[in-house]
Amino acid sequence: MKATIEDTCTACGLCVDTCPEVFELGSEIASVIVDKVPAELEDAVEQAAEECPVECIIIK
Repeated sequence: MKATIEDTCTACGLCVDTCPEVFELGSEIASVIVDKVPAELEDAVEQAAEECPVECIIIK
């Protein structure tokens, strides 16, 4: 699994709260800090994507 964050991110921090091993909050938007999401964190990343208020987390 690979996750990306679109420019529509509002930096609310929900993804970082949900899975800090994969997401990091920058000054303007959040970012993904791993190339490939480890299998044990996939559920948390999916949860972050589902709960994102602006739906900017893309999972492939």
